[in-house]
Amino acid sequence: MFPYAVESFSAEESDVLRRYFTNLDQPVFALVNLPEVVKGALFARYSRSHKSLRRLFLDEFLGELDISGDASVDATVGLKRAEELYEKVFFEYGDDSVAQLGGVHLACEQASNVLTKVLEWGRLMAYLEQSTRYIAYNDRMATGHYRYFRDPGLLDSPLGARYVGDMDRMFDTYGELLVEAQSWLAARHPRQEGDSDFVHRQAVKAKGLDALRGLLPAGSLSNVGIYGTGQSYEMLLLRMRSHPLPEARGYADMMLEELRKVIPSFLQRVDRPDRGGVWGEYLTATRTDTARVVAELFPDLVGPDSDPVAGPSGQPTVDLLDFDPDGEDKVIAAICAPRTSRPESEVLERVRLLGAEEKRSILAAYVGDRSNRRHRPGRAFERTDYRFDVVTDYGAFRDLQRHRILTIEWQPLGGALGYNIPEVVDESGLTDRYVESMERSRELYEALLPTFPDQASYAVALAFRIRYSMQMNAREAMHLVELRSGPQGHASYRWVAQEMHRQIADKAGHRLLAEAMSHVDYGAEDLERLEAERRAEQRRNSSVSPINPATP
Repeated sequence: MFPYAVESFSAEESDVLRRYFTNLDQPVFALVNLPEVVKGALFARYSRSHKSLRRLFLDEFLGELDISGDASVDATVGLKRAEELYEKVFFEYGDDSVAQLGGVHLACEQASNVLTKVLEWGRLMAYLEQSTRYIAYNDRMATGHYRYFRDPGLLDSPLGARYVGDMDRMFDTYGELLVEAQSWLAARHPRQEGDSDFVHRQAVKAKGLDALRGLLPAGSLSNVGIYGTGQSYEMLLLRMRSHPLPEARGYADMMLEELRKVIPSFLQRVDRPDRGGVWGEYLTATRTDTARVVAELFPDLVGPDSDPVAGPSGQPTVDLLDFDPDGEDKVIAAICAPRTSRPESEVLERVRLLGAEEKRSILAAYVGDRSNRRHRPGRAFERTDYRFDVVTDYGAFRDLQRHRILTIEWQPLGGALGYNIPEVVDESGLTDRYVESMERSRELYEALLPTFPDQASYAVALAFRIRYSMQMNAREAMHLVELRSGPQGHASYRWVAQEMHRQIADKAGHRLLAEAMSHVDYGAEDLERLEAERRAEQRRNSSVSPINPATP
């Protein structure tokens, strides 16, 4: 059983597409023979469109491009490259740095929201994922199915009919409540003078999608655009091929097939038994052995019954687990040391003798006038770290997990930690049906868990909570708390960012470092996306085409 919807194209469309995409009928494909700016723009538009990338290219990009010179190209049969030198250096001599020099834009479509977290694990790759803030999930695919992953093994089991029935009802509820919530929001937040109808509709739509995205199960499908080097893809594929989730292993095979059409020399080790095979066995063994030892030593802390089932009440939690009480002094010493001729240990001793205002003056000079949150101080801020224990709904986790210059680990997604009910749902009178769908999600998860422990998470709605740890240095903390506390952000992760900032100042006592994070936003917004939509409209009204700068 092939669990993916296959797109259909006319003969004329296929003739154009095969010049730029490595296949026309698979959910994974590479982009070739296009200018880098076009590939980047395609991926950027991709994240806010319900269309597939190939359809998006045909509908919105093809008319801007001169394709006459590419008529003889057929990317679907693979590109012929001069690879002898690569093979000699990379494969025979093991020079991994060569594999950092070839990059690929890869489209990964119809991936579950469980799989997207696997795809987005690598630190040295770039990702754009389809956003639940801009895309409604109440439409069906060309196959007539709702957009959620249909695991072949699960569907062929005695639980298959229940899985499809319950997942369909969850999507039904999402669609029904989305219409009602957006009507309520439009009445609650009438259009303001000076705003166009489009700006108002977009802000209301985003608010409704934000409020109702928690109804969507983690099995919901998403599209992810990835750009990475050969070395990055090799590491990703090695992890995926040993992953316990069948979807991840099957998807890895499709990715490898497409990547070999573009950068085959960089991926020769992936499926060789004596290279990638041994590596995969190592990853599998360490994962299973560690789980076994932990279960033996702490049997009362492991498994779905170790945590009492929580209800819908309660807030997300953020707990600063670990920090260096001397971290602020160490950052200041790291600022000063390169500007002296003495060892940093000696500089640190001198810094400890300074008064608060003297320390503040050093930090103020180093941080400077940050008129924009993108103006960040240098790497001296990487001298101290913070480790947080976080519990949020899975939707917020999806957004925070994308920060890659940190260490993040998470527990399995399940139903024991309860779920969130957004204020919009409560105030608009939709709570009863929302809760009914949440409980259906929990019951389906519990029914799947004994037989399908890895696939059971597909049934868990995004409003259910998950526990994870995040460790980051002060420089990354500045980036995260300022970006994610922004007024256009989702309320669930805005609170997390604000609380992290508060605990850096109050619990760690790093008040000077917290002061440097001057773009943290503590305000409250009724329509979070309104100001951003206003700015976007201003840019549209004054901008030129991103494909052809000469075209208005």
